[in-house]
Amino acid sequence: MSHVGKNIRKLRTVKKLSQAAFAELFGLARPSVGAYEEGRSEPKMETLIQIAQHFGLSVDLLLTKELTVNELYHFDIFKENGAPIAAPSPVAVASLPADVTPLVLGSRAPEYIVRHHDPAYLTTLPWLKLPHQLSGPTRAFEIRGAEMQLPKRQGLRHKDTVLCSRVAPTQPSVQVGRIYVFVTPGKILVRRVAGLLNDGQRLQLRADNADYSPQELELTQALEIWEVQGVFTTHLHTPALLDERVATLEQQVAELLARVAKQG
Repeated sequence: MSHVGKNIRKLRTVKKLSQAAFAELFGLARPSVGAYEEGRSEPKMETLIQIAQHFGLSVDLLLTKELTVNELYHFDIFKENGAPIAAPSPVAVASLPADVTPLVLGSRAPEYIVRHHDPAYLTTLPWLKLPHQLSGPTRAFEIRGAEMQLPKRQGLRHKDTVLCSRVAPTQPSVQVGRIYVFVTPGKILVRRVAGLLNDGQRLQLRADNADYSPQELELTQALEIWEVQGVFTTHLHTPALLDERVATLEQQVAELLARVAKQG
């Protein structure tokens, strides 16, 4: 079920726009806006993209989640004259134990983008208790897609889980060659940093899978940055033929050495 009609009504209401004014913004007829809000029709994809870009949201969120006013505070919709209006303080809740890592499943990525800053929401996520020596906040993300998969089933694969440590939001610094999880208003992006531009304020990113094009990201577009420290996978496979031959040879050498030592 699409939530775009309810979200358009909410966006229009909080920005104090009439249906006519909203229609004028996007080159629509006023009755079309009413039809969207009442669920009698839905905007074309190009119109959805225009609305999402104008309000600093993602098309996914417009379609799949009925947004609340509190959630919208984190997006460009509440920025006026370049300065964001302060969002309401999140509800105070008991924090998770220090050795527990919240897990963001791929299916929950859209809601995490909206609510990642809310401690109450974080306690609703599934969590992992893993042995690690990481300091500060940690997060685990489920990989979706083959962007970071290398040939011969190497690299980060679909459904793998990466364990990450938080990159400081005040003075974010990233290293070329390392893999990071970037939480942006549009999606959660897992990429390797290939280079730094504009004094480190713009990043060149690449997928390990050569079938995917490189891209650039402004640091200011990242809501959160997490550095990948480890990966947990259930993709077990039989060794390659060369691996088998090497293993057999090592076993034969070990047996020969043991025989020589026994005879000596």
